[in-house]
Amino acid sequence: MELVLRFNMSNQRLGRFLGGLVLGSVVGTVVGLLVAPRSGKETRQLLKKSAETLPELAEDLSTNVQLQANRLSESALRNWDETLIRLKEAISAGLEASQQQQTLYKAEAEKHLPESAKTTGER
Repeated sequence: MELVLRFNMSNQRLGRFLGGLVLGSVVGTVVGLLVAPRSGKETRQLLKKSAETLPELAEDLSTNVQLQANRLSESALRNWDETLIRLKEAISAGLEASQQQQTLYKAEAEKHLPESAKTTGER
């Protein structure tokens, strides 16, 4: 559960960062073009070229985000699998230790039983 929450938080941070990056790039481009010492015609042509490349930029960004999400997802699955393996090993070790302790307690209890109870099986 904690791993899933961390994974979701990482995706949210990445999405916010990339969204901010795109927004900042667009705002910076527009401001730069408006402040640049060019004629209106040159500025419009430059804006038109920039607008034509936006879909390609958005697709590249989308592909990049998808690749990052896939990597994070694969990493989370690997970590989950490793955690499950360690959990199974810990449970197995705990069961084994419990059985050993139970055997020791039985042996210790039999030492303290009266002789008559040991031979008749009474407790």
